[in-house]
Amino acid sequence: MSWKKKFITGITLASTTTLAIHMINRFVYYAATLDNLLANPSGTYYNWKFGKIYYKKTGKGHPLLLIHDLTTYSSGHEWNKVLDTLAKTNTVYRIDLLGCGRSDKPNLTYTNYLYVQLINDFIKHVIGEQTDIIATGESGAFAVSACQNNDSIIRKIILVNPSDIKSLSRIPTQQSKALFRLINLPVIGTLLYNILTRRENVHSLFSDSYYYNRKKVENETVNTYYETAHAGEGSPKHLAASLSGHYTTVDMNHCLRSLTNSIYMIMGEKEENIEIEKKYKSILPSIESVTIEGTKHLPQLEKDKKFIEQVNLFLDDEY
Repeated sequence: MSWKKKFITGITLASTTTLAIHMINRFVYYAATLDNLLANPSGTYYNWKFGKIYYKKTGKGHPLLLIHDLTTYSSGHEWNKVLDTLAKTNTVYRIDLLGCGRSDKPNLTYTNYLYVQLINDFIKHVIGEQTDIIATGESGAFAVSACQNNDSIIRKIILVNPSDIKSLSRIPTQQSKALFRLINLPVIGTLLYNILTRRENVHSLFSDSYYYNRKKVENETVNTYYETAHAGEGSPKHLAASLSGHYTTVDMNHCLRSLTNSIYMIMGEKEENIEIEKKYKSILPSIESVTIEGTKHLPQLEKDKKFIEQVNLFLDDEY
């Protein structure tokens, strides 16, 4: 076979393979979003400078901003079981972060500072007054950083199973940067992302890491998280790439030491890293904390009544 025929054969094979992968990616998107579980006409959008931010406002009273964990699976759905009860005593704002849920998912590098800007701007332009915040996992770092940036717009912060301070201090390396570029590739990167976020992995995440009692894991919740990882304007893989590249991290030692605001931690008794609470208190001894028995990473879903009790104990005072 001549070099011309080999070249043409190679090009044809590459094109056919690329087309096949593209069709697989389109099928995954179609299958994941078929049920349209994220449809929610009761919410609205904040037109932020980097994209539209979905949020739902409900209730009456002192403002309370709910911020879900930072994963491509996560959205305001995380607060579904506690939203109505919290709204009896507070004006609750449940937000979908940029790159998550119903919010836009633009092709950019997601950083800690990006989310700090979002929180500050949302409080100033949408809430319009000093607010309390409840934030889960890595998003707790954004709440603390936003408070350090402007403590006059945030009153109290509740951190739900915040991320380990050591993991939050990681910086991009050559390996993480390579993974960032790989996931951001148009076709191959999308295929890799789809493999990493298949439904089986979402179910394993809940049964192994998010819930202590596996029998409480509901199919609707798993399906909603799976759909969230694939739906929306833009692609959630860009957030996944930034997380893999360690672009969303921050030095929490510096942030915590300068705060005078009240901080409360709600920990799952069975959360894997039990030393997290001690590390935070070693930096800021004024932090109060409580452990909810029989829960892991998402006590607001696994034991919502116990979670509400602890939130009310911390927030229930004179304004």
